[in-house]
Amino acid sequence: MKLTKDLVAASAAPLVLTILAESESYGYAIVKRVDELSDGEIAWTDGFLYPLLHRLEDSGQIASRWGVAETGRRRRYYAITDSGRGELAAHQAQWRTVVATLRTAWAGSGAALRVGVTSRIAVSSRIAVSSRVAADWRLA
Repeated sequence: MKLTKDLVAASAAPLVLTILAESESYGYAIVKRVDELSDGEIAWTDGFLYPLLHRLEDSGQIASRWGVAETGRRRRYYAITDSGRGELAAHQAQWRTVVATLRTAWAGSGAALRVGVTSRIAVSSRIAVSSRVAADWRLA
């Protein structure tokens, strides 16, 4: 299944913030984590990710620092800020509303939708959320 550009773009900031709420990370690892979370359905390029990281940093939702990887290579690491945590909570509320609205609309549309959702939420001073959503369409 290929996701539309609009859906990929709308989900990008919440995905990055969720990944960074799990732990500090760098560009390539973020791309790989998105691939892992989506079971390969969402494939980002550097040209997509880095402008997003710059926008999130400019808005104060993430911060970055230069570090050195185990290989000795310099790498830019990104971390979520308190502002980013607040924005992530807002994204989560918005997406819950969208998903609930779509479920309601599809349930009454004559099409049967079976959705399986598994989530892991750990709450401490940091919020870590990883979700996998699988949908199977069948006409009623």
